[in-house]
Amino acid sequence: MLRIFQSDLTDPDHFVVTLELVPGREAGGRALDTVMGIAADAYADGRVSAVSITDNPGGNPSLSPDVLGFDIFKLGMDVIVHFTCRDMNRVGMESRALQLARMGMKNILALGGDYSGQGFGGQGAPVFDLDSVQLQILLGMLSERITAGGDPDTFFSGCAVSPFKRTEGECFAQYAKLCRKAAAGARFIITQLGFDARKFDELIRMRRHMHIDLPVLGTVYVLTPKAAEIMHGGGVPGAVVSGRLRDRVRDEWRRPAEGRQAGIERAARLAAVLKGLGYKGIHLGGIHKSFDTVGRILDRLDQIAARWTDFLPDFDFPQRNGFYAFPDTRPDQPTPGPLFGTPPPPTISRLERWRYRALKAAHDIFFDRHHPAAPACRTLARLLDGNWKSRLLTDLLEDPVKQVLLQCLRCGDCGIQHVAFLCPESQCPKHTRNGACGGSRDSRCEVHPDRRCVWFRAHARLADDNATDQMIKGCVPPRMWELNQTSAWINFHLNRDHQSASNEIAQRCGTHCRRTI
Repeated sequence: MLRIFQSDLTDPDHFVVTLELVPGREAGGRALDTVMGIAADAYADGRVSAVSITDNPGGNPSLSPDVLGFDIFKLGMDVIVHFTCRDMNRVGMESRALQLARMGMKNILALGGDYSGQGFGGQGAPVFDLDSVQLQILLGMLSERITAGGDPDTFFSGCAVSPFKRTEGECFAQYAKLCRKAAAGARFIITQLGFDARKFDELIRMRRHMHIDLPVLGTVYVLTPKAAEIMHGGGVPGAVVSGRLRDRVRDEWRRPAEGRQAGIERAARLAAVLKGLGYKGIHLGGIHKSFDTVGRILDRLDQIAARWTDFLPDFDFPQRNGFYAFPDTRPDQPTPGPLFGTPPPPTISRLERWRYRALKAAHDIFFDRHHPAAPACRTLARLLDGNWKSRLLTDLLEDPVKQVLLQCLRCGDCGIQHVAFLCPESQCPKHTRNGACGGSRDSRCEVHPDRRCVWFRAHARLADDNATDQMIKGCVPPRMWELNQTSAWINFHLNRDHQSASNEIAQRCGTHCRRTI
């Protein structure tokens, strides 16, 4: 099978270039012909290791990356398929993964995905049955089945990370989840889109500190005024374009020919900076009309790569009051120790502190299998299980308490202990149990900007308790839907919930998550 991307990624002397292609909404026509033409030209050029195909970007319907990727794969061009958790439940996701394996396309970028956009008749129902960490584990378990079936060619899955967050809590959450993704089996990393050299440098330094020995590709995007405006306004979840950069791009494009050239030069200079910082390669985006732009970027990169430090001032676009893990250094200076936890912990309200500590204390007594009260709780659970007494317990005690304190949705498989005693089902639209998605902005939820991201709140609670290491310990198995609308208390004590029944999944995590940040 064609495995150019994997080979180039493991070649110590090769600077990898991948190219992101965005399918249109139609099954044919001029737009699709353009995408196929860019892929064919990339193959003929020989400098692009793989093209990646997006999966319903923005949550809006488009041609499946599987069918388009297979057409490109048959040209001889290696393909990375974006695989999101948004549109299918775990059954559909496993089926899709088996289909991709059958088609020979085993390079996967495992993503949570943007929230659901507009489709037939209105907004699509978001699924998010798994998160991106759990998807990594699923692909790893399927790889073992593939190998047992006689095929040594397993999935080669990667993950995404955004180092461009403004607040400490969001930054910590991104790196903590990267720990879990690496532990769950990710083989490479691709960054979200940004133009801050210090943040690109921060990711490389944090990766070394966390002992995550995975190659990283930095995203390089050819900006146009329209794209810069949309990204500045938050129209692309996770992408960061400052107001100053947006204005500069707008000025450059007063004469379109000069604007295009400026965009190419900026992309080449950022590629040179990333190469100098130690990135394994670049992930090119914003190419929509022809491969010529890619060729010009790579030609220019060859000319200027050795002068990368000269271009660092071109990517000085900090966010206002933005957090840096290495605040006193520049990308060309030696690395001090990471500073997470050194600044004063975030302040939380007295009510927030009381709720966290009360729930934690109750959990430590009633939901710790090593506590002296555990045998009595287990005996009581057996007595109450399966009769009217169980219903009485949930109606009169469990449900009212959890509704008031957690806005509980009665999933029957409680995960609050993984999110600083905040409910991942009611408080996160994507139901993430292993860490933050990449879509938050200024600590606000991607889907509900009027409220804080639940993982930002979790970090604040844990920082106040000097317990942020909880965000990187182990991998959390997915919710068990068969327990929906039953008593989570009884399910825990009778070993029915994800903490017991899905123990095999939890054990799939490697040792990376035990590394503190």
